[in-house]
Parts: sequence; C-alpha cells; structure tokens
Amino acid sequence: MIRLAQIEKRFGQQVVLKGIDLTIDEGSVTALIGPSGSGKSTLLRCVNLLEIPQAGTLQLGTAQIDFDRHHTPSRQQIQAIRQQTGMVFQNFQLFPHLSVLANVMEGLVTVLGWDPARAKQRAGELLEKVGMSHKADVYPGTLSGGQQQRVAIARALAPAPKVLLCDEPTSALDPELALEVVAVLKQLATEGTTMLMATHDLRLAANIARHVVFLEAGQIVESGSSQAIFTQPQQPRTLAFISTLTHKAPDNWEI
Repeated sequence: MIRLAQIEKRFGQQVVLKGIDLTIDEGSVTALIGPSGSGKSTLLRCVNLLEIPQAGTLQLGTAQIDFDRHHTPSRQQIQAIRQQTGMVFQNFQLFPHLSVLANVMEGLVTVLGWDPARAKQRAGELLEKVGMSHKADVYPGTLSGGQQQRVAIARALAPAPKVLLCDEPTSALDPELALEVVAVLKQLATEGTTMLMATHDLRLAANIARHVVFLEAGQIVESGSSQAIFTQPQQPRTLAFISTLTHKAPDNWEI
C-alpha cells in the first residue's frame, strides 16, 4: 500500500527526517509516536506531499516518486499521490461559512466534479457513520471539538481514499471529547481502513494501531507490533518514552 525508502527532509540546514524506511500494509493502522520535534508530523505530511522530501522514494499504490533535491515532482505526480489520501488535521480545518453537510460535500463537488445530489447522499452516509447526521445543517462554530473532528473525518473519507492520514487527531480535545473521536477511529480500523497517524496520545496508539513506529531526531529508533512496542520494547529510549503512558484512562478505554 505505502512504501517509503530512505526518505530525507530538510528545512534549510536542519535535518528533520533522515533515512526513513517504512512499509504500511493495506488495511492496517500504523501509529507514529515520539517526542515533540521527532519528525512524526513531518513524515505524515511527506506521505501526501504537503512537504516534499529532498531524497528517497515514496510509493502509494501504483504511483511512485523518486525524490531528488535538484528536481521538484510534477503537478501530475503530486496529484497521483494526493488523490489516494485523506487528511485529518489537528485543528479540524472545517470551512466556517459552510454547514456540516456542505463541508463534507465540498471536495466532491468542487474538486471531483460530482453531481450535488450524489455528493449529498455520500456526505449524508458518512455523517451517519461518524454519528453526526443530526448536525448536518448546523455550522462548525456551534459544535464541540469532538464533533468538529468527527465531521473532519467524514470529509476526509468522502472521496474514498486508499489511506487516511491523521495528524494528532485528539491532541486539541479534552479526554472526554477525545473518546468520541477514538470510537470513530476504532470503528474505521475494525472495518479495515488503512490509517497512518501521528500522535502524542499513547493510549490512542496502543488501542487502535496494529503497528507502531517510534521516532526521535528524525530517525526511526524502533518499530514493531503495537503489543511488542508497548510491552517489550527493545531499545532503552523507547522504554523511557512509553513509560509516560498513563494508566489513569477511563474505564471504557482499555490499554
């Protein structure tokens, strides 16, 4: 599904990602964890080319780009990758002047050229899926953070992307509202949605991800199954980091 080989990303002289090798299987959920500044959000943004790597190879489905710091990928190459991804941002990024239903429809009508009636039906189905159909006609400003994030997930799913990218999907929410979003993501994982998420929330990673990648200083320190990383990490740095996993989670949020 997704393959990254020797990905390198720099901002000026600062190396943000170095030698990243990662394969993500179809239908799996992979969590990128690590301290602030480790490069996990940048890595996520490199997958849909919101950030362009200077070196390495990215393959998503049948589309592949070999990066060279002296050449910029063509618009067609970038679109071939982006059309296969859906992005859920930390701060929702909903259009405040559009209703919930119109937010989910917008990309289908404006970008993909869908008939409005077809887009409305698709949007309605997705809002039902994330438990937000009863808010279809209201505006984002009237919603809680958890509700806005669920709408954002519906919008990202609208064009049926091959992979859902989630950048800190619960970090802007208090624990109670985060549970609403976790329930939706967990359901998507159960249904076989391919997901790659960058998160500080170790409970989210432990409960939803099948595979966990721990990054620090732009490099992969350790990767493996969720169970292995959270119960038997092999690297001392990984052990020190995951020891911050709180066990004071709500009763209905098992670790």
